[in-house]
Amino acid sequence: MFSEVNIEVQDGNLGRNTSTGSFVHVKIGASTSDSTVPVLVTNTMKPSDIKEKLGCTPLSDACIDATENGLKKLYAIPVKADVDGKIGEVTKTGESKGTVTASGKPNNAYDVVVKITTTGKVNKGTFAYSIDGGNNFSDEYTIPLGGTFEIPGTGITLNFADSGEDEQSFIEDDAFSFSSTAPTLSNSSVLKAVESLINLNSEFEIVHIVGTSGKTLWAALAEQGKEFLETYKKPCIFLCEGRECGDKESIDEYLTSMKAERKGINSMFIAVVLSYGLYTRKDLRTQKINLAGVVSGLLGQAKESLSIGCVKEFLISSSKLQKLFPEGIAEYTKELDELGYITLRQYTGKEDFYVTNANVLAADGSDFPYVENVRVLNRIVREVSKKATDNIQAEIDPDNIEASIKPLEADLGIAIDNCIKDKIISSGEVTIDTEDVNILVDETLNAHIEYVPMGITRVFNLDFAVNNPYRSSSEQ
Repeated sequence: MFSEVNIEVQDGNLGRNTSTGSFVHVKIGASTSDSTVPVLVTNTMKPSDIKEKLGCTPLSDACIDATENGLKKLYAIPVKADVDGKIGEVTKTGESKGTVTASGKPNNAYDVVVKITTTGKVNKGTFAYSIDGGNNFSDEYTIPLGGTFEIPGTGITLNFADSGEDEQSFIEDDAFSFSSTAPTLSNSSVLKAVESLINLNSEFEIVHIVGTSGKTLWAALAEQGKEFLETYKKPCIFLCEGRECGDKESIDEYLTSMKAERKGINSMFIAVVLSYGLYTRKDLRTQKINLAGVVSGLLGQAKESLSIGCVKEFLISSSKLQKLFPEGIAEYTKELDELGYITLRQYTGKEDFYVTNANVLAADGSDFPYVENVRVLNRIVREVSKKATDNIQAEIDPDNIEASIKPLEADLGIAIDNCIKDKIISSGEVTIDTEDVNILVDETLNAHIEYVPMGITRVFNLDFAVNNPYRSSSEQ
């Protein structure tokens, strides 16, 4: 008989009506890196160090967001993009007769502004550039004699062209602006990268899929999540990025679309962040981003049982996150939260931003509707499974089964005791069946693990009244 530890999770027992994270995270995304192995990233690295490893790419951005928001350690899996980024149309502001065009394959989503800082033609005038919409500009450069200038690390080349013999082809304070899209991965490339985690020796609990994804990939990852739990004993949560509201799409249309995306996805292994905001990174770039990288950083701070929606513990400063997009999305936060998406919000009287709920796309009535519920379960599964593995092919006395099983039961119970000690569960126990055990034929033991989770306050009902201390008792 092949030796094995088999996992089954019972859901629905709660009867719901319709210190620091223990393990590292993994991020999968488009990158210019040539690495064929996972790249270690830590919170001691500067943004420049991360970019040197992963390029100026969406993957490096997600790592920067996570490490500056509390995640201590992660493995980045760089994947060559299936679809190249695209450069948009260049628009001019001012009276310059010269032209600026852009070419290349952008490594990321950029809002490029080329500002003329000294009037002149090629080889005489000067310029500075910004890749975040004009929030931060580079040093000044002379417009190169050949007319071409490569913006470092971006994959974009600027092409300057004079207007004939005009000595004032480019005029001071004029600007040329354009945007680019980030390179993207196909679903098959993402799933291939996920499969590579089977052979990753390090334990991990969150796998962040960097870049916009939708229902088709979420459904595939839900199956992967189940397989990682039951087959490979590597339970994890896939953190995905839902799409943003389109420029020509009303928020009502967006809500209807995201309801359709959610329908049919019932998995405690999938969490989807829908919030987009104007965010200033540690490298001082300010741009509109999906906030999944920030969310993963908060998860890196929290012990398994603690919600990252805890207002006292986890805030995103308004000096970092200036606002959420699109305008008016706050009125729809409740509905998006009820659909099971992760959103951010502001509370009345507070300037900073907070996670509404760390939802997963679990089925109605699940015992595991939030990331913190799943993280606790996953830790227990990992630790009890390791203890069970230690006891594979242990000797059992068929004439005294109960006495033989007690040490095994106690050994598996160590994992539960550690979780109680760390205050991520209230209580729990491991029970190994002793009835109808035919150890000589079946060579199998059945263990039942139960635990009581920690409670979380999500709603306060406040009742206010005026008291008149001079009112006579006869009037009361």
